[in-house]
Parts: sequence; C-alpha cells; structure tokens
Amino acid sequence: MSSTDLAVLDRHGSVPLSVLLFRLANDTSRERISVGDLLTVLGDRAIGALMFFFAAPNILPVPPGVSTLLGAPLLFLSAQLMLGMRPWLPGIVTRRSLSRDDLATLVRRIVPWLAKAEKLLRPRVPVLVRPPVEYFVGLVCLVLAAILMLPIPLGNTLPALAISLLALGVLERDGVWIAIGMFASVVAGAVVWGVLWAMVKAVVLILGTFFAF
Repeated sequence: MSSTDLAVLDRHGSVPLSVLLFRLANDTSRERISVGDLLTVLGDRAIGALMFFFAAPNILPVPPGVSTLLGAPLLFLSAQLMLGMRPWLPGIVTRRSLSRDDLATLVRRIVPWLAKAEKLLRPRVPVLVRPPVEYFVGLVCLVLAAILMLPIPLGNTLPALAISLLALGVLERDGVWIAIGMFASVVAGAVVWGVLWAMVKAVVLILGTFFAF
C-alpha cells in the first residue's frame, strides 16, 4: 500500500479500515499494540471494525487456542451490538497486546482481502442496518462467536466468515452484505450442527460397541 493509498478516504469521508490497520501495523513509535489502542483508533466504528478484526483470522486455519482467545472479545462486542450499546471492552481484554511485528503479519493476511471488499461495500438497503434488525444481527454474531470458541472440527471457518461479512455490513451500513452474512450464518449453523450430530452418533456407536462386549 503506497503513501497515496494512505490519503484516500472512503465514501463517508473517513479513513478506510484497511488503511487504519496498515497505519497502526507500521507505527514505529510503539513496539506493542493493545486492544485498547485499536478501540481508541477506531472510535465510533469500533464495534463493526473490531468484530471483523477478531473474526477474520479464524477464516484460515489457526493454532489451537487462538479461536478461544479471539472469540472472547467477539462475545462482548456482539452483545453490545445486540443491546445497541457503544463499543466497550473490559480492562482484561483491552490490556491484551500484540507485538507490532505480529500485528503486521496479521494485517498482511487481512488487508488485501479487506481492501477488495471495501471497493464493493456501500450504504444500501438501510432497513437491514437499523434497529431492530441490527440488534438481531448482534444476536446472530453472539451465537456464532460462542460456536467459534468451542473445540469443534470445522467450527471456526464458517462462523468466522459469517461474522466477518456481518461486521463489514454493520461497519459500512451495507444491507446487502448483512443479507449475505445472514445466509452464511445459516450455512455455518447447519454445518456445525451436522458435525456435532455426527460426533454424537460416533460416540454412541463406540459406546454401543464397547458395552456389547
């Protein structure tokens, strides 16, 4: 991303999320960036932006435990979206930090896709980005965040993708992306339910075989 890109403003006259993340990851004045720093930089856009930031890394395979670490802030943010509250996170979360190098690595994975998405996002279908629908979006994200934190095979990718789509829709007030995110949420729920059902059947089968002897 060039210096020219850093000067570009989005349709609302504010700096796009991809540019903000890029700037933060390349801020040589600090060695570590905390969640509180992100909350401050993002301001009123923090709920949608942070939901995307914490969900997007889980779309790709991540080491065990990472989804639980990233899922905790998602629970808080989703609940606040559901209740129509301003963005807030407890101190135990805001004090968590990443080294600038780790953040830069994460941003390099996210920003190219985010920048492409931002070209497609624009305010439309306002009925889907206003209460009470927005509150329902928060509820859906809360359920997906809870699923994301569970040690379920294939339980990360689809819920994380659905939350990311919904978060971008909330961030840019784009009802079309909200609708796509809702569809992805239904698919994610069906797949996770199918995996859980298969696991239960496998356990029952194993127990049945064991006790048969």
